[in-house]
Amino acid sequence: MDVLTRRRFLVASGVVGATALAAGAAAYRWEDLLATAGDRDPEARTLVLVTLYGGNDGLNTVIPYADPAYHDARPELAYPAEQVKRLDDEVGLNPALAGLHRLHGQGQLAVVRGVGYPKPDRSHFRSMDIWHSGEPERPGTTGWLGRWLDQAGGDPRLAVSFEPALPPLLAGARGAGASVPLTERKAPIGLSDATLAAFAAPASGESPARVRAATCFADLRSVDAMIRAVRDTDGSDGEEQEGAAEPATATGGARTPLDGQLDLVAQCVEAGVSTRVFSVSLGGFDTHADERQLQEVLLGQVDRALSGFVDRMARTDAGRKVMVAVYSEFGRRVRANASDGTDHGTASNVLLLGSGVRGGVYGEPPSLTDLDDGDLKFTTDFRDVYATLLEQVLQTDPDRVLAGWRGRLTDIL
Repeated sequence: MDVLTRRRFLVASGVVGATALAAGAAAYRWEDLLATAGDRDPEARTLVLVTLYGGNDGLNTVIPYADPAYHDARPELAYPAEQVKRLDDEVGLNPALAGLHRLHGQGQLAVVRGVGYPKPDRSHFRSMDIWHSGEPERPGTTGWLGRWLDQAGGDPRLAVSFEPALPPLLAGARGAGASVPLTERKAPIGLSDATLAAFAAPASGESPARVRAATCFADLRSVDAMIRAVRDTDGSDGEEQEGAAEPATATGGARTPLDGQLDLVAQCVEAGVSTRVFSVSLGGFDTHADERQLQEVLLGQVDRALSGFVDRMARTDAGRKVMVAVYSEFGRRVRANASDGTDHGTASNVLLLGSGVRGGVYGEPPSLTDLDDGDLKFTTDFRDVYATLLEQVLQTDPDRVLAGWRGRLTDIL
């Protein structure tokens, strides 16, 4: 198998993105993470970054129910005040976010409003490149957390993704984070174990790039076994754990991909592994039609996964040092479209959760009438959020990661 074919196979299989593969990313086994359990500074904090792919509608997530302009722009999609989970006299959460509403009442949820960047782009791919790189003017080839990883020593296990593909945000200039995909992958029909093993074995005289690709493939073969081992081990004592996810149902597993990813994060935190950053995600938020029901289903999945995770983390010292940040590549347009949905927009909300957050609503709310071609004008630069997380959670100087960016969120962590 030549290097180009092998790389195409790896990318199509979702092992890594092209940028991360070029930087040296590889899949890691569960035991590789557990091997670092004794290396962690007990005072170190942990960042869990949750990406909602597709452009989640921020106005129907954190709802400005008291603003008449909200109801005027969305006569069918707007939620009446009595259905909203109120945060204060002006805004509230989507009815599907009961768990997050409870966490807000406990001071463990902070909502940052109007988050965006200059000259916004409504393309999913371009906007996500901007968020991943942390470079709105010209997205580069490294991610903001990949650059942090370069500064932190470069061990891939310091930044771990449990997503189907390693996100570019974990790709640095000299290396990349570790990929431990949750989704089970099947070998192509007709290929024997011996053939697959040969793919995974570097041949004498191969280039470093081909050797790296072979190593990625070898790691890929071990991922499914690792995931099965984790699932078999979790809860194997037969006792029902407090806050455990609902059992599978006759119509399919009750656990969502986000549940599963956060479960692995929780096990890593509880085991005391050295990982400082975890990346997890959920897709499906591109709600151009019939938005209300679909978004409620998706937000319900987010709510159950996040509230259960935060509750679990609150039980241990290491867990109480975990900070969760939730974002999407953009929000939606203020006015609903003719299909009872919303189209690609700009500014939205970032949610911060955990025992270390100072709960509340932060940031200037963007006007629903003073718009930029029908879109919200951002009031908080997303680099303010990143710089705060780098400084307060990862205990690093943001200057070298964010090219000297000086903005910060104040009094939130």
